[in-house]
Amino acid sequence: MNYSITKDSGVQAYIQLYNHFVQDIVAGVYPYGSRLPSKRIIAAETGISLVTVEHTMNLLNDEGYIEARQRSGYYVIYREADFQVNPEIRQKELPKAHLSMHHVGEFPFSVLARTMRRVLLDYGEEILVKSPNRGCQELRTAICSYLGRSRGIQVQPRQIIIGSGAEYLYGMVAQFFGVGCIFGIEDPSYEKIRRVYESMGIVCDPLTLSADGIPSAELARTEARVLHVTPFHSYPSGITIGISQKREYLYWAAQRDAVIVEDNYDSELTVSSKPEDSLFSLAKGVNVIYMNTFSKTIAPSVRIGYMVLPEKLVDAFEEKLGFYSCPVPLFEQYVLAELLKSGDYERHINRVRRKRRA
Repeated sequence: MNYSITKDSGVQAYIQLYNHFVQDIVAGVYPYGSRLPSKRIIAAETGISLVTVEHTMNLLNDEGYIEARQRSGYYVIYREADFQVNPEIRQKELPKAHLSMHHVGEFPFSVLARTMRRVLLDYGEEILVKSPNRGCQELRTAICSYLGRSRGIQVQPRQIIIGSGAEYLYGMVAQFFGVGCIFGIEDPSYEKIRRVYESMGIVCDPLTLSADGIPSAELARTEARVLHVTPFHSYPSGITIGISQKREYLYWAAQRDAVIVEDNYDSELTVSSKPEDSLFSLAKGVNVIYMNTFSKTIAPSVRIGYMVLPEKLVDAFEEKLGFYSCPVPLFEQYVLAELLKSGDYERHINRVRRKRRA
């Protein structure tokens, strides 16, 4: 093991170690079933503390790369074969307990009110101006910075589309691909996904979920051009998929030149100390449209969502749907941009995550 941990790189040591292990596990340096070096050996060879090593191991375990076995150590459970489509694989039974779609605590009203007052003072009559069609530059830039800090998603403001919640964005996706296009959707899934798509002429193919996500047999049989998935806490099943299943979805899309819509409405509220890797951040040459909203993390009344287009689709989207006006008032966009820039939004997210972990 020859892992260099640089203290002045700006990246925390446990994340550097995590990235080294992920790279070697995916590359097969540590194949499926192999045992990783002990925490003490890793700490000694990298020059970092046991606590830091343990933090890294917990992240790898949370994301499905490894598993801890009592009194035995850590073993690799990621394998390449898990995302080769194989119709022979039998699907597992769904868990019997379904999670409810509850709200976990709204954004502090005092912070929201203070930010609103600041926007009124700073922007004045600018809030009365019509929003640019994709959303204001301030908010799209703030979302780019936030995604880079929190999710490892590096994009440009031109890739961001602001809309009035998830349903509006579903509608734009449906119009982009057009009447008659076949979408694969999770079964069960949030009912409005199917209803919005079908109302716009999309043909929805329900793909039965197993405990690990959409099974290989379902992916193999569908003729879908677009796959709409909720990798984290899919509603109503509560299923969160692991890294192998994410790579299977990406492999499926690459083989068919298909597009994945990644609906991550609940992803900020993970109990893990590091958010799960998104399909968008893992995609190499695969078109993934990343979608999220602020209704769950701020308040249900905040009807602001956004989607991130892959670079390859930006021009085509602009040509086909660029004439649409942004339905979100500038005042609300400026308020959200300030919450993201000031760090108030992330501090709230971290408080909620700590509460969930407790």
